[in-house]
Amino acid sequence: MEDLLKSLPQLAKDKHNENKKFFAKLRKKTPKKLDYLMQELHEEEFERTDCLSCANCCKTTGPLFTDKDITRIAKHFRMKEQAFIDTYLRIDEDNDYVLQSVPCTFLGADNYCSIYEVRPKACREFPHTDRKKFQQISNLTLKNVAMCPAAFNIVEEMKRRIPK
Repeated sequence: MEDLLKSLPQLAKDKHNENKKFFAKLRKKTPKKLDYLMQELHEEEFERTDCLSCANCCKTTGPLFTDKDITRIAKHFRMKEQAFIDTYLRIDEDNDYVLQSVPCTFLGADNYCSIYEVRPKACREFPHTDRKKFQQISNLTLKNVAMCPAAFNIVEEMKRRIPK
């Protein structure tokens, strides 16, 4: 896994233009059953992929925290929402709440999340490859293939299965 994670950014960079063209074409002419295909590819990939052996998303980026996430996680810690924000979060350039630093504060040395049951929506849905109207998040997917081996594999399989 370590070797793959080291080579993933370069692999993603090498495929970037190809992926960008592919997604542009997808947005113009979306296949009828794209959501079903994405669900299938996502499920197939995550039968093979063990996120606990990787956790690269938690090590390299931080999720957005919605107001609902903040409320839920603060309640979990028995903290006031503002105290949770002051302790763990900052506002980024897009005016969103994000972690003060990465790797994620809640990631353990064993790659387990200490707040897994109440984790942010962005974490629950990552890498967003089973999302409905998948073609609408192609910019996000282009970023995710550089950090998530599963997202990279899903996009590669998607390119094989969708006729050019």
